[in-house]
Amino acid sequence: MSTSATPAAVEPQQPLSESSRIINTFIAPSQTFTDLKRNSSWWVPYLLLAIMTVAVAFAASQKVGWEQLNENQLKLNPRRAAQMENMPAPDRARAQQMGVVITKAISYGFPLLLLIGLAIYAAILLVPFNFGAGDAIGYSTALAVVMYASLPELMRSLLTVIFLYAGVVSPEGFVLQNPIGSNLAALTTPGTAMYVLASGVDVFRIWSIVLTAIGFTYVSRVKRGTSFAIVCAYSAIFTLFFAGITALTS
Repeated sequence: MSTSATPAAVEPQQPLSESSRIINTFIAPSQTFTDLKRNSSWWVPYLLLAIMTVAVAFAASQKVGWEQLNENQLKLNPRRAAQMENMPAPDRARAQQMGVVITKAISYGFPLLLLIGLAIYAAILLVPFNFGAGDAIGYSTALAVVMYASLPELMRSLLTVIFLYAGVVSPEGFVLQNPIGSNLAALTTPGTAMYVLASGVDVFRIWSIVLTAIGFTYVSRVKRGTSFAIVCAYSAIFTLFFAGITALTS
């Protein structure tokens, strides 16, 4: 019998360069995530995210100022703001100075916090995929998926820098957690659980969630629907967790 009727084997994808991976994350994510099975390197997207995070901090320091940034951050913690209002003037001045130092340290040190946060997120997602969904994904591959899926944050950071230097953003309302109003938080009161929940309905975050689900689909044997269910469920859990923390501390 002729073998011409048998389905043709899928031709393997050509290896991608790091620049191709970055570009394809936005225009052809299936190619990027398929390539992660060949090489799960994640340093390039992380370095890009880290550089843009520092660029945002620098732009904010120039166009908003650390003192104003610290005041804006206090609006996200009404209880702390009320405590400072009741302090004697000298103590309040010292607390404000310390707040400025902490805000500056967190802003410029955020690349390290980002790495830690994404590393933990990748480890958490491994649990449902490797045990609940019955697949076997290596940690480095999971971390690479999460890193590349976070690349839409480059767009947020770039727009933030542009808006700051263009004077589009008001210094009195600028906070690093929500720099350009790409979510529904603007419709709520800062420092509340609803503010956190509304912040979760964010264009760039949803983009990253979709990419994460697509990524795990291509590096595993899990169906796309299952992958989306897992990633969306965990994203919702994290949002509810932080909203609960905010409700308890505000």
